[in-house]
Amino acid sequence: MRIVRLSLVLIGGIAFASASAPAEAQGFYLGLRGGAGVPTGDFSDNTGSSTAPIDAAKTGFGYGLDAGLSLGPLGVYAGFDHINFDCESSTCNTEGNYKLQGVAAGVRFLLPLKSMIRPWVKGGVTFNELKGEFGTGSSGLTTERNPGYEVAAGLDIPIFGIFSIYPQARYVGQNFKYKVPGVTNSSTEPEAKANYMTFDLGLSFHNPLSSSKR
Repeated sequence: MRIVRLSLVLIGGIAFASASAPAEAQGFYLGLRGGAGVPTGDFSDNTGSSTAPIDAAKTGFGYGLDAGLSLGPLGVYAGFDHINFDCESSTCNTEGNYKLQGVAAGVRFLLPLKSMIRPWVKGGVTFNELKGEFGTGSSGLTTERNPGYEVAAGLDIPIFGIFSIYPQARYVGQNFKYKVPGVTNSSTEPEAKANYMTFDLGLSFHNPLSSSKR
């Protein structure tokens, strides 16, 4: 829980600082995105060597929402994610899939380059949950909404001044306590990793919070 508390304190401090920052240095953005979710590590293991049922995931499709407040080069952001991962048929039924959903919050930094295309990096804490369905006649699994982390890099490519196309790549690290009906119980919930990457393309609206001159 330390990473959660630290992230919340950091976000709160930056938000407080925005109250005293010049209005011309601030801006709000809201974006929609979609792209590929690519499982890594144990989450993608389809060799049968894994002892946890959270494995054998393969690339799927996801979508999400991003919102943030820029305070000059530094800002805060929040996001929503929904990703459907398929499951390798060698481990689970061809109807098997994983559904991951959650939110994220953190800080974003615009790199100081003199260019219309603005590169950025961001990092924060995630709160995701995972549901697994392994086809007809197979037990599914559920997880608690556990904290994790994400790091990302991307570009803002302006269009008409108030819109941007933003490609991005993210890495998300996530541990889940899972339940499988008839297999696990609340007193012996095991943990498993479900790390993944995403490659997204989004469209955002930017609203500069500049004061009007009279």
